[in-house]
Amino acid sequence: MTGTGIPMGIAHLTLLGCPPPELVDVAAAAGFDFVGLRVVPATAGEEQYPMSGPGSLLDETLLRLKDTGLYVRDIEFLTLDERVSRERWLPILEMAARLGATHLSVVGADPDRARLADSLAALTRDAAPYGLVPTLEPITYQPVHSIPEAADLARAAGCAVLLDSLHVHRFGGTVDELQALERTLVPHVQLCDAPLAEPHDLPRPARLPLGQSTDGSDLKLESRALRVLPGEGELPLADFLAAVPEGTPVSVEAPSVFLAEQLGAREFARRARAGADAVLAEAGC
Repeated sequence: MTGTGIPMGIAHLTLLGCPPPELVDVAAAAGFDFVGLRVVPATAGEEQYPMSGPGSLLDETLLRLKDTGLYVRDIEFLTLDERVSRERWLPILEMAARLGATHLSVVGADPDRARLADSLAALTRDAAPYGLVPTLEPITYQPVHSIPEAADLARAAGCAVLLDSLHVHRFGGTVDELQALERTLVPHVQLCDAPLAEPHDLPRPARLPLGQSTDGSDLKLESRALRVLPGEGELPLADFLAAVPEGTPVSVEAPSVFLAEQLGAREFARRARAGADAVLAEAGC
């Protein structure tokens, strides 16, 4: 844990090129307490690490978790759009439970608010027997893109929210909105850094990990692959952390494909951890 006793983890998107067993080893070497894992494709055309069936990575991942003492906190992520159904999310819940996860991150991509609320409530009911709680993440370029809206939907469904420092800044979230959230609504937060200004004309990597698409807006590309490690950008991260409930666990989600390629996974993870520690200290957490 951090020097303050706050659990700190690393989200899979930070080093998506690492298969789950390798991510566990890298995270342990950097001093993290937990990992988030991506076990299903999150974008169109994205490849998937084999976590079921012959030759799957599940058993190896479980062995690495046991050997290192790390645990899986969350699984990423399920897109709640107009096409989502129980047939889509039940296998994800089963895999999450096998990995010992407690949360499943979801994004509200359905523009129909009533239908989205119904889907989130149904997912929350189905997740409960698995010991899982969905966390709805407001994302700048998705239909749910504000703290109050995500919180209202989560309260109605009986689940939680996932707050990411990049998106909170990009959609104009405020300290007052953060401080208004009850502790039970915020099981953990995601931390990264970025320039204050909205991105424009970002360099396009030739390929993103797992074949994620480089198409779309600069906001999407920044979110998926061109963030900045905590403490190395301009976001008011100390204010963000000081505003969320005291003791909230922190997961570093800071994909930076060019820097990760330059440093290698282990040094990149070590630097991510050191940066997050420094931000926590600044925030007095």
